[in-house]
Amino acid sequence: SEAEVNFGNDEIYVEKFLRNPKHIEFQIFADNFQNVIHLGERDCSIQRRHQKLIEEAPAYEINQEEKEKLLNVIIKAMKDIKYRGAGTIEMLYENKKFYFIEMNTRIQVEHPVTEMITGVDIVSEQIKASAGNKLTIQQKDIKFRGHAIECRINAENPKTFIPSPGTIKMYNPPGGNGVRVDSCIYNGYGVVPYYDSLIGKLIVHAENRKEAISRMNRSLDELVVDGIHTTKDLHKKIISSKSFKKYDFNINWLESFLKK
Repeated sequence: SEAEVNFGNDEIYVEKFLRNPKHIEFQIFADNFQNVIHLGERDCSIQRRHQKLIEEAPAYEINQEEKEKLLNVIIKAMKDIKYRGAGTIEMLYENKKFYFIEMNTRIQVEHPVTEMITGVDIVSEQIKASAGNKLTIQQKDIKFRGHAIECRINAENPKTFIPSPGTIKMYNPPGGNGVRVDSCIYNGYGVVPYYDSLIGKLIVHAENRKEAISRMNRSLDELVVDGIHTTKDLHKKIISSKSFKKYDFNINWLESFLKK
């Protein structure tokens, strides 16, 4: 066959076709002493060309029985390979079943939503683990509280997604209870075209998802980044949509939403 001629192997790897899955990922943490905990899951289904734009925690309407089975498998696997540090197990989720994609052996961009609902400083724990220290928390100490949403603020035209380098003439981040901004930009900051377009992360936390959406809406209204284009208006459009409010979306939803 052509495969055997070109690669010396004509074996075929068959994967299950998933039409419209969600992207659900699980945050784990381990030290050098076989202590492994999980910090729950995140929904990262709002994507464009497989690039995440909005993440939230926890995920809604997932099969809790399957979730608990999966978490047991994940924790056992981490112990078996003697994993250390923060890690993310990424899955596709459709028809109440999980399907493994990959493991990211690092801290994710979207880790703040997990920190907001657990109160665990993942970066601090990572540093301690790297220094050879034991985990300072156990699974029984993890308490999940409320709902968190993160919007990635990119230096891009919100309609064409063309990168928007330039100088930031005015920057005013939102503030208040349950609002967090992770960014290095400031008035006069120069956005260059050579790297990833992410210039900040806007994260909110509230008692429930409905309140978190409302808080994010207000925070986006307060956010001012003048001098360049950003995806702020796109985020406003997404979180104000009926589908987002009803949690009725998957990894393919945004592409069709943008065509309307």
